Amino acid sequence: MKKGNVWGLLPIGVFVILYLTLGIVFEYVMKIPMGFYNVPVVVAFLAAIFVACLQNRGVKFDRKLELMGQGVGDKNIITMLIIFLLAGIFVGVVGRGSAESVAYFVLSITPPRLAVCVLFLVSCFISTAMGTSVGTITLITPIAVALAQGSGFSVALCVGTVVGGAMFGDNLSFVSDTTIAACNGQGCAMKDKFRTNFAIVLPAAIVTLGLILALSFGANIGETVTKDYDLIQIIPYLLVLICGIIGINVFITLLVGIISGSVIMLCTGAVDFPALLSGMGSGAAGMFETSMVAILVAALCALIRENGGFDALLNGIRRVFRGKKSGQLGVGLLVGMMDVATANNTVAIVMSNPIATEMAKDYGISPRKTASILDTFSCIVQGFLPYGAQILVALSAVSTMGVKLTAFDIISYLFYPMMLLVSSLVFIFLIPERKKKEN
Repeated sequence: MKKGNVWGLLPIGVFVILYLTLGIVFEYVMKIPMGFYNVPVVVAFLAAIFVACLQNRGVKFDRKLELMGQGVGDKNIITMLIIFLLAGIFVGVVGRGSAESVAYFVLSITPPRLAVCVLFLVSCFISTAMGTSVGTITLITPIAVALAQGSGFSVALCVGTVVGGAMFGDNLSFVSDTTIAACNGQGCAMKDKFRTNFAIVLPAAIVTLGLILALSFGANIGETVTKDYDLIQIIPYLLVLICGIIGINVFITLLVGIISGSVIMLCTGAVDFPALLSGMGSGAAGMFETSMVAILVAALCALIRENGGFDALLNGIRRVFRGKKSGQLGVGLLVGMMDVATANNTVAIVMSNPIATEMAKDYGISPRKTASILDTFSCIVQGFLPYGAQILVALSAVSTMGVKLTAFDIISYLFYPMMLLVSSLVFIFLIPERKKKEN
C-alpha cells in the first residue's frame, strides 16, 4: 500500500470550509433566503483546484494541466455530462404541469381517510418520473397544505410526507442527477442499480405507508381538495419509467421521452414550436452548473490522487473499516459527510465517486451496490438537512400560503428517510449480496 500524503487532501478541506462558512454567513447572519444555494459552488471548486495546483512543486504546471485533462476526459465523466444534458432537455420538453394533474386525479378517486397515504405515493411517482425532489416539493407542497387545511390533517404531516416521497424518486429515478452521477461514477448500468436500490427502498416505503395510515386513522377528517386535471402529458414520464425498468439504454430512453414529449406537447397545443425549443434550451441550461461541477471535481480529484491524498485517505479508511460490510458502511458515511458539508447530494456523490471506487475495489463491493449506497445515503442525509434545498423549498412554499412551520416540524414527520436508513443498514449487515455478472 502506498503511504500517501495527508496534505494532498487540503484542497477538499479548503472547499468544505469555504462553502460552509459562506453558506452559514448567507443563511444565518445575512438572512438570505436559500443562503447555501447562493454560494457560488463553481468558484469554491476553482479555489480548491488553485490550492491543489500550488501543491507538489515537483510536478510541473503543464503536467498538472495534463493530469486534469485526463481526469475530465474519462469516459464515465463524458457519459455523465451527456446524460445530464439529455435529462435536462427531457424535463424542459414535458414541463411540470402534468404533476399537479396526477395529484388531483388520484386524490379525486381516493377516500379522504387515505389522502395522506396517496399524497406520499403521488410524490414518489412524480419525483421518480421527473427526477427532481426539489421540483416535486415545489409542485406538490401547495396541494399538501390545501389538503391539510381542507381535511383536518396536520400540515406538518402532509408536508413531511411530500418531502419523504420526493426523496424516494430522487434516489430511484432514471433521470435524477444523483442516479446519473452514481451510476456513471461507478461504471454500472442504471437498471442494475435500480434493481439493487428497489429492494432497499420498497420495505422503507411500505413501513412509511403503515405509519402514515396509523396517524390518519387518529385524525378528524373532512373532505379532500379537488381541482381539474389533464393526464395526457404524463405519457412521456411513463415511457421513460418503463424503458428504464426493462433495461433499455439510457440514451435511447431519454430520446424516447424527449421525442414523445415533443409530439404530445405540440399536438395538444400546450406549446408551439418556438416555445418547445426554448424549453429544451432552458432544461439543458438548468444542468450547466451540475455539469460544470462534474468537470471541476474530475480535474480536482486527478490532482489530489497525484498528490497522494487519496492514498492517505484510503489508508485511514482501511484502519477504521475492516471487512466488506464495514466497508459498505464506510462508503455511506463518506458520501453522507460530503453531503453535510455541501448540502447538495449530487455534488456529494460526484466528490465521493473516486474515493468510493477505490474503496469498492479494496472491499470487493460490486459497482451496482456501491452506486446504490452512494445514492441512498446521500438522499437520506439530504432529506434531513435543515439547510438543504428540499426542506427550505418546502418551508418557502408553506409560508406563501400563510402557514408557519419550522424545519424541525417537518423533520419529525420524515418517516421515509428514517425508514430508508434502517432498511439500508439491514441490507448492508444482514442481507447477503447476490452474485451477479456485472455488465
